[in-house]
Amino acid sequence: QVQLVESGGGSVQFGGSLRLSCAASGGTLNGLGVGWFRQAPGKEREFISSITAGNSFTTHYADSVEARFTISRDNRKNTVYLQMNSLTPEDTAVYYCAASAGLSTHNLRRGSAAFWGQGTQVSVSS
Repeated sequence: QVQLVESGGGSVQFGGSLRLSCAASGGTLNGLGVGWFRQAPGKEREFISSITAGNSFTTHYADSVEARFTISRDNRKNTVYLQMNSLTPEDTAVYYCAASAGLSTHNLRRGSAAFWGQGTQVSVSS
């Protein structure tokens, strides 16, 4: 089965930037929609962004990040990225990527996914 591994997390100051990567092994991401989620301490898992399968690259963003985050994918590298700019302490969380088959990410954005990564920590200091 497909395995997903997140990387690129770390500690940054207020206003800083990070680029997260979600790399797949054991299969291709070409036919899978991919989403990013985060979970802060004491909080429920939150949808962040998604991108559809194939080459259409239809994206969705949570209102809280739409102006600051950008999701993209490179199928040749079997990787999906999340560029995060203007980070604030409210962005501190463990970030997860997830993937699911389907032309639409409707269910994926609600947390239904076939594959999940292990998560990468993002910490933003004020």
